[in-house]
Amino acid sequence: MSSSPGQPGATMQSIPTDECYRLLATHEIGRIGVNAEHYPLILPVNYAVDGTTLVIRTRPGTILRAATHANVTFEVDEIDRETRSGWSVLVRGQAEEVGDEHRAELVERTRATGVQPWAPGEHGSWLRLIAHDVSGRRIVPGELPPAVDPRAYL
Repeated sequence: MSSSPGQPGATMQSIPTDECYRLLATHEIGRIGVNAEHYPLILPVNYAVDGTTLVIRTRPGTILRAATHANVTFEVDEIDRETRSGWSVLVRGQAEEVGDEHRAELVERTRATGVQPWAPGEHGSWLRLIAHDVSGRRIVPGELPPAVDPRAYL
């Protein structure tokens, strides 16, 4: 744990892996990081959690081309600007497109996660992100500054 100079008493805590998975399961939009088009790209995607694997629904295109059989990163966070607190979970792993060549049980389980894309258009492709490393951090607020600067009073 470390204290932040910008907020007296604030601490940074590591989040245990099992809690990281619990936090991941509370959201449905995250960001996948891939290397594509000569740049690292970070793009929002819809996802669900299947045990310790992330399932991403996407369309044919940049993400699918760059992520299939590649090492990728995936990040989800929740921030409370008012209390200057929040958490972030980072997953590093290998992405693999799920198709008819896979075991029927795996394809069925992947689709059963029910990931529904928000973006319009064809999103019939499925990726599974097999985690190699999962880490998380949480900022816990300390004593918050007063809502009104005391120097404002006469």
